[in-house]
Amino acid sequence: MNISNAARAEILTQALPYIREYYDKTVVVKYGGNAMINDELKEAVMGDLVLLSLIGIKVVLVHGGGPEITETLAKMGKKSEFVDGLRVTDKETVDVVQMVLAGRINKNLVNLLEGKGGRAMGLCGIDGHMLRAKPVSDKLGYVGEITDVDVKPINDLLEKGYIPVVSSVACDEDGNVYNVNADSAAAAISGAVGAECLISMTDTSGILRDKDDPSTLIPQLTTADAPQLVSDGVISGGMIPKIGCCIEAINKGVQKVFIIDGRVPHAILIEILTDEGVGTMIVDG
Repeated sequence: MNISNAARAEILTQALPYIREYYDKTVVVKYGGNAMINDELKEAVMGDLVLLSLIGIKVVLVHGGGPEITETLAKMGKKSEFVDGLRVTDKETVDVVQMVLAGRINKNLVNLLEGKGGRAMGLCGIDGHMLRAKPVSDKLGYVGEITDVDVKPINDLLEKGYIPVVSSVACDEDGNVYNVNADSAAAAISGAVGAECLISMTDTSGILRDKDDPSTLIPQLTTADAPQLVSDGVISGGMIPKIGCCIEAINKGVQKVFIIDGRVPHAILIEILTDEGVGTMIVDG
């Protein structure tokens, strides 16, 4: 793509007030969906996060990895079962979750960030007992609901210039390990670290009035708008718990939450460093 020098200058000029707004602030990115599976998109996301870090924005990356967990379990001959969108997690499954999330996926992301010129360090909720959890319900087994976040490991890394890469695995006081929904983990972490914003990457354009028509994107809504949109069926299915996590983050003090389409290259930069934006921004209502 050929871009004139004038156009380059205009892009940088437009970004300046946003860089000033976010400088030395913390941005939490929940990473998942197609952007996590597609290698080209993955490279773009990691490059965007390194760029944000280099211009003085403190970045925390929180990730899940459901498809890889499902694939690993299938190779073991174990069928995945879901209840209300959450994976039923017995003792064998939670061992696989810990291995895949805190091991392979986490370290691959750290390696990619380092390869882009960033400084990254991998964590999971077990490290320093950073994420404490309790069981969501007996029928789900080792699926956890976060009860407490110790932000010291994250803040220590941020202060030293690292991008903390956090996998959504937690534990309780007895050392039991829990599989935690990544959206829920990101919401809890963003509130605990006092993040300026939470960016949730999905496989949709944002909140759409008509799920089949991208032109019906709702660019901004408040926490007070959400219940009516759920009641009207505009927000439905898997988007309902995601919105719940967004509202939880705002109730914990996060200024704004962006739901963006991770299938759009450089969606993170477009959303927070330009006038345009590409998704839905949620603010306190």
